[in-house]
Amino acid sequence: MYKATIGLEIHCEFESISKVFSPSDNSYTDAPNIHVAPQDLGFPGILPVLNKKSIEQALKMSMALNCKTPDEIVFDRKNYYYPDLPKGYQITQFNKPVGVNGYIDIEMEDGIKRITIQDIHLEEDSASLDHYDTYSLIDYNRAGRTLVEMVTDPCIHSKEEALKLLETYRSIILYCGVSQARSDRGQMRCDVNVSVSNTDELGCKVEMKNINSFYNVGRAIDYEIKRQTEVLESGGVVEQETRRFDDETGITYKMRDKADAVDYKYFPEPNIPPYPVTEQWLNEIRKTIPMLQLERKQKYISDYDLSAYDAEVLVKTKEISDFFNDCVKLGTDPKKACNWITGMLMGYLNETDISIKDVPITPEMIKELVDLVDKKTISSKQAKEVFEDMIESGNNPKKIVEEKRMMQITDDSAIHDVVMEVLKENDEQARDYNPEKTRMIDFFVGQVMKKTRGKANPAKTMEILREELPKYGK
Repeated sequence: MYKATIGLEIHCEFESISKVFSPSDNSYTDAPNIHVAPQDLGFPGILPVLNKKSIEQALKMSMALNCKTPDEIVFDRKNYYYPDLPKGYQITQFNKPVGVNGYIDIEMEDGIKRITIQDIHLEEDSASLDHYDTYSLIDYNRAGRTLVEMVTDPCIHSKEEALKLLETYRSIILYCGVSQARSDRGQMRCDVNVSVSNTDELGCKVEMKNINSFYNVGRAIDYEIKRQTEVLESGGVVEQETRRFDDETGITYKMRDKADAVDYKYFPEPNIPPYPVTEQWLNEIRKTIPMLQLERKQKYISDYDLSAYDAEVLVKTKEISDFFNDCVKLGTDPKKACNWITGMLMGYLNETDISIKDVPITPEMIKELVDLVDKKTISSKQAKEVFEDMIESGNNPKKIVEEKRMMQITDDSAIHDVVMEVLKENDEQARDYNPEKTRMIDFFVGQVMKKTRGKANPAKTMEILREELPKYGK
């Protein structure tokens, strides 16, 4: 029986005004070669200038990933020539990364699994290459962009665990607000290392470079496990190499023999002096790390008695989760707030493909709407109508209810008068009333609601009907 062991190297471009070592614009654009400075092109005599914002973001992620942080930020040179690195080397971290020995807890069907992290380090991105039949094009916009790489230990043993780790890591990035982590823009990419063995020792590691979607990561893992297993079963030897995944065929192809650290001839970057990391600075950064997705989900289940499904929906994005938290802080019943958010509100957001920031509804309005229903000022059915009006107009619920005169009739005598009118108008059905036929009483409730335009309190209406129907016509 062969067992797969997987390690991931996840690259993510972080957001800042300028690039990590140059003054170029760090934002995404489709127009090629417009965010470029001499530092990005490797001109002789040009020195790098370190972006403090990039260090803060990297330290923030390091702490969010439970890593040990260094006492100073130092950089190294990784030496190799490739067309996307005009300097002939990359400024990165090797000897003293921004974080080491961390972990991420991922939620699998059989419980929580801890994925240990070897290190997380800050570096500059390379340019992007587009290959054609007879030529290649280079876009230097990406050269020098702030790139953070997270390297796991070889402790993943299935495609499902690898994909869940990617999803969880991306959620941490989004919750920390350091990147949009969009794979379609190349902001999040992944190198996948796979080995297969039928002993307790690790097999020969094969690396697949720059896979830019979670879906393709899963396909690449499946293919490589199958390929390596077939090689071993046929008596062959798996070679240590770097392979390319073809997303059209779902097949990996050999690119080159795998390089080790010694091949890159790392040495300290001479043009960037060490940057001290104080405990005070770390504490300031630590305060900006929000409660993350898994912890929030567990809190919603344990403290608010929400279902695992509802909690999962609420924490899918930080914006929705924050909105829910604000509702609860105002005193809204958590389950009722959850129902409005996961039902009507998220249904509208999904239908219109917009963000919660783009709708005029606030947590205060949700609280007010819930209170109106709890106080029986309006019915649950009317509340849905009010909610739709809130989205369209941006008006608060009380104003909508007053303008549309939607207040429920709660006076017993007034509802009684309407009930008796309905019974007389439906004399034959009223005389044939059978308490075992529940649809019959539902009919009368509907008639009362129609006559009062939905204003009669449904519970009181039902109570009066159950009292009057048995004795009607007697």
